[in-house]
Amino acid sequence: MVNYTILGITAAIWFMAKFIRYAFPPLFGSFQTSYEISNAEIGLLYTSLLTVYSMLQFPSGVIADRIGSVQVIIIGAILTGIGSLIVAINSSVIILAVGMIIIGVGTGVHKTVTIGLLSRTYKNNTGRIFGIFDTIGSYGGVGAPTIATLFLVAPDPISMVLSNILGANWRGVFFLSGFIVIGLAAVFVFIVDSGTIVSGKNSRENDTPSLTDYINQFKNKRFIIFVMITILFSFSYNGIISFLPLYLTEEVGFSNSSANILYSLVFVVSFVQIITGDLSDRVGELIIIVGALFIASLSLVLLITLAQQNIVLLGGILILYSLGSNGFRPVRSLYLIKILPDSITSGGLGTVRTLLMGAGSIAPMIVGSLADSVNFQFAFIILSTFLLMSAVLAGVLLINEYYN
Repeated sequence: MVNYTILGITAAIWFMAKFIRYAFPPLFGSFQTSYEISNAEIGLLYTSLLTVYSMLQFPSGVIADRIGSVQVIIIGAILTGIGSLIVAINSSVIILAVGMIIIGVGTGVHKTVTIGLLSRTYKNNTGRIFGIFDTIGSYGGVGAPTIATLFLVAPDPISMVLSNILGANWRGVFFLSGFIVIGLAAVFVFIVDSGTIVSGKNSRENDTPSLTDYINQFKNKRFIIFVMITILFSFSYNGIISFLPLYLTEEVGFSNSSANILYSLVFVVSFVQIITGDLSDRVGELIIIVGALFIASLSLVLLITLAQQNIVLLGGILILYSLGSNGFRPVRSLYLIKILPDSITSGGLGTVRTLLMGAGSIAPMIVGSLADSVNFQFAFIILSTFLLMSAVLAGVLLINEYYN
C-alpha cells in the first residue's frame, strides 16, 4: 500500500503557499486603508512578491541538487510563515514590504524542489501524485478570496479581538496562516527525522552539478521543443486568465456578474489534474499532453467563434478549456522529470519554471496593449494561435517518440 504521508504534508505546504499569495488581491482595499497607499503602490508591492517568487525557481533547484530537497522545503516553509507573521504586524509599509518579499522567497522555493522529491518518493505512480499535489494547491488559490472575505465580515466579538490584538481584521488571515505554515514545517521535520524519507540530495555524492550541466540541456532538441511548448502555453493561459472577464463584458456584452460566473468555471474542475496524472502513468505522458493541449486549443477557438451565443454554451466551452489547461499541468512536470538527468532534476525544473513564469508574467501587459490598440477579439485570436502552436509541437514530439 502506498504511503501518502509525504505527499500530504508537501501538498499542505503548497496549499498554504498558494493561499497566502492569493489572499493579497482580495485585501488590496484593506491594505490601502491601513497604509494610505495608492493602487500603483500596492500593485508594486505585489509585483515585488511575484517577481521574487519567479526568480527563486532556478536557484532553489540548484541548491536542492547540492544540499538536498528536504532542507530547502523546510527553510522555505519557515520563511513563508515568518513573512506572513510580519505582514500581520501593525507597523509601517516598509515592514509590510519586507514581509511580502520574504513570502515571495519562501513560496518560491517550494514547488520546483517538491516535484523532484515526489518523483523520487513515488516512482511507480508519479503522474497520479503530481495530479493530487497540483489539485490541492489549486484549491488553495480558490479558497483564499473566500477566507479573506470571511475575516473582513467577521462578527463583532471576533472583529473586536482582532482589532485589539492586530489592529485590523484582515491581519488575522496572515497571523493564522503564518503559524499554520510554521506548524507544517515542524511536522515535516518530524517526518524526516522519523526516517520515512531520504534527503533527495544529488545521488552523485562527489559530482556536484555545475552551471554548464544545466546549460548543456539546451543542446537536447527534445528538451528545447518542450520548453517552447511550456512557454507558449504559459503565455496563452496567463493572457486568458487575466482578461477573460473583461473579454466577456466588453467584447461579448455579458454583465459583470455573468462574466464572473463564467470565469469561475475555468477553475472549478481543477480536480481533472488527478485524472490526467493517473492516466499518464498508464498510457504515457505525451499522449495526455497532446490531448490536453488540443482540447484547450479547440475550446479557445470555439470561445472566439461562438462568443455571441448563450451563457450555457459558453459555460460548457470554458469547462472544456479548464479540462484541457488544468489537465496539462501535472503531466508537464512529469515529462520534464523524465527527460532531465537525475543529477540536475531540481535545477532543470527550476530553469523551465523560470522561463514559463517569465513568459506568463508579460502576457497581461501584451494582451492589454493589443486590446487597446486593436480589440480583445484580436488579442484572443493571438492567444489561441499560441496555444495551438504548443499543441502542434507536442504532436511533433509524440510522432518523433513513436518512430524512434
